Amino acid sequence: GTGAPAAPGDVGVDDGVITEVTEPGRAGRGRREIHADGRLVTPGWVDVHTHYDGQATWDDAMDPSASHGVGTVVMGNCGVGFAPVASGAEAALIELMEGVEDIPGTALHEGMPWGQWRSYPEYLDLLARREYALDVGSMLAHGPLRHHVMGERGRANQPATPDDARAMAAQVAEALAAGALGFSSSRIVGHRAVDGAPVPGTFAADDELLAFAGALKQAGHGVFQMIPASTLGSAPQFGGERFTLMDEVERMARLSRASGRPLTFTLMQSDESPQLWREVLARVGVLNREGASLFPQVGARPVGVVMSLDTYHPFMRRPTCLALRELPVAQRAARMRDPAVRAAILAEDSVPHAQPGRMENLIAFARANYPQTYALADLDDAEPAPERSFAARAAAAGQDEAAFLYDFLVAGDGRDFCVRYFANYSGHDHEALREMQANDLAVTGLSDAGAHVSVIFDAVAPTFQLTHWVRGRTRGPRLPLARVVPRQTLRNAQLFGLRDRGSLAVGQRADLTLIDLDRLAL
Repeated sequence: GTGAPAAPGDVGVDDGVITEVTEPGRAGRGRREIHADGRLVTPGWVDVHTHYDGQATWDDAMDPSASHGVGTVVMGNCGVGFAPVASGAEAALIELMEGVEDIPGTALHEGMPWGQWRSYPEYLDLLARREYALDVGSMLAHGPLRHHVMGERGRANQPATPDDARAMAAQVAEALAAGALGFSSSRIVGHRAVDGAPVPGTFAADDELLAFAGALKQAGHGVFQMIPASTLGSAPQFGGERFTLMDEVERMARLSRASGRPLTFTLMQSDESPQLWREVLARVGVLNREGASLFPQVGARPVGVVMSLDTYHPFMRRPTCLALRELPVAQRAARMRDPAVRAAILAEDSVPHAQPGRMENLIAFARANYPQTYALADLDDAEPAPERSFAARAAAAGQDEAAFLYDFLVAGDGRDFCVRYFANYSGHDHEALREMQANDLAVTGLSDAGAHVSVIFDAVAPTFQLTHWVRGRTRGPRLPLARVVPRQTLRNAQLFGLRDRGSLAVGQRADLTLIDLDRLAL
């Protein structure tokens, strides 16, 4: 966890705390001994970008994170969460989480013990009564806070009055005193509730955001987490004003300086501006030297939407396909292979869902990107070359790209998967990601564990980093083990003020992970 090279040794643990770290054979005898010769012993991963806010109220296993070596999760990211909540506001928060994070609303309605909390401290008390397979931390989210204080005005993204801002800042202070790890907000217009409404706070004025910064400063602890308005390019704001990502970086620097606290924000390589991330990192370096404390948060692998006939795909909102949606998937695939049905679906336009924030709407109307669409089975090396893309395969077959994708989806029993990348793969390789991971300004996160349960599988990031970046990459340089481990252990723990974990040192919590690197696989 410290960045030092791997070395053989023994680790002694008493009562959940590391009490010895010695050379091999120098530790005292243990009541229980685990002989881990030939294995890696690391701290548990600290995943700072998850969305277990609902799942944590009913589930103790905390998978998939716990199964991938994560010892601590931080939830409440992206301005969405479930506290505070007024009586009658539960459905609005569920529809917000479902739209933004693709977590089924039925699970949130039926699985969460609604009525057992109202305030954010009461929500933390609910979590504290449970025992988990890992440690759970949470941030107060802008969306539920704004809705709680401002009611429908907040949900409709109307401007906050000075009294509104003071009332919200008071609740941020209360949450931080109760144990919140920070405050989160989303400014990206693509994050919407199922009815299409942007996350409350998306268009918040600087005065409102500075009120939260003041609460963080007063508390003296906590992280400000934010998704900039223009994460993947420029985004329209109220009044037709547009903010570039560089504008947003300057705004976040002001918030960081005002709060005196770290601010971490999403940074990706976009197709629209594939070199912009370099400019952002360079500017962050300057701003941090001038007194800001910005931590661009980068992913471990490209971000892509996984599609299949059984989940989401671009043809699902076309009328002929909608008429078949109640059939079992294998029967649906067979019907869709019928030449007449195929011709009809390929000729049709998609019909919008009545709730514009539904994931099927987003996928049905998203820009096609066949040069960055791959069969999941072709990702055996995790870094597929351009000639394996659907664009290249369709061209080689002399076929239209949309028809090629359609035939892929309906083949066999209709359960073949493909992935359409939309970030971090503009160069058709992982070089941008490697440079981000190698940059000391950036932190590793963005797993979205607990969210996007049908389309994004990045909660496996710890395993992916070890199998790909440390052991398996073939199309470019790898990353040293001694860099990969501390970036998601000690570095992330320190970012969130968790000083009791993240390294194998005496006095630290014994969140230990044993890894058989040779046999490790996804």
